[in-house]
Amino acid sequence: MLTLALFLAGVAATGCGGRATTHHKPGTSHEQASGSVGTLLTATDAGGHRFREVPAEGAPEVQLTVRPDSEDGWNLQLAVKNYRFTPDSTGGAALPGAGHAHLELDGRKLARLYGPWFHLPAAQVPEGAHTLTVRLYADDHTAWAVAGKPVEGTAQLTATAPGQAGGHSHGDTPPPTQAPQPEQADRTVTITVRDGKVSPAPARTELRRGERVALRVTSDRADTLHVHGYDKELALPAGQEATLTLTADRTGLFEVETHTSGLVLTQLLVR
Repeated sequence: MLTLALFLAGVAATGCGGRATTHHKPGTSHEQASGSVGTLLTATDAGGHRFREVPAEGAPEVQLTVRPDSEDGWNLQLAVKNYRFTPDSTGGAALPGAGHAHLELDGRKLARLYGPWFHLPAAQVPEGAHTLTVRLYADDHTAWAVAGKPVEGTAQLTATAPGQAGGHSHGDTPPPTQAPQPEQADRTVTITVRDGKVSPAPARTELRRGERVALRVTSDRADTLHVHGYDKELALPAGQEATLTLTADRTGLFEVETHTSGLVLTQLLVR
């Protein structure tokens, strides 16, 4: 019986397909991990994530470097110390020196980062001078902090209009714009978020490996859609329908959630 219990515990820890999964119940916000790493403070970031303070010695560190891309936008590099990116365990307990990062433009969250490189398209940056900030988080979505301040790095960025010096135009005449062709999907999941509630109620969407699923989401507030395990994100403009189509090429249980509101929209069960 002891052997059976250990086997079942191992299955529960890894989920289907032997990969780590997150630990939310559908329709709930992020739960605090039961780990004892550092000290949870009452202070939070703008998104409501609590600070997890650790001693300065051996604490995570991050520096941000921004370089113009020859085709479009900018390439961002996160140089980290005493830290590793762990996308497969996002949503689990806080582990020392591990997790992911958030990217902000003038205090507004743009994306969640799971590695040291990120391409920022010019279309996401209005004309003018801006401040980019990257902040390090634990797997349980608490923000790493030292002496009451979050562990983060900043860089300045100036965006110019196309065709001006410093812009990213490659000719006087822009190419003709073609309407994007809709991606074909085997399954379509339509979800609405209004007043902090998900409709229809979050449930599991079962898929066969290799199937393509379209996640069609309308949110009454601006947010970001994220598919755990696939590292797919999609901006959700307020009041507008947005669609993310992906191929379910990994087996397991993967949560689909919103960043700002922290709501689970559905769970993709891929067999």
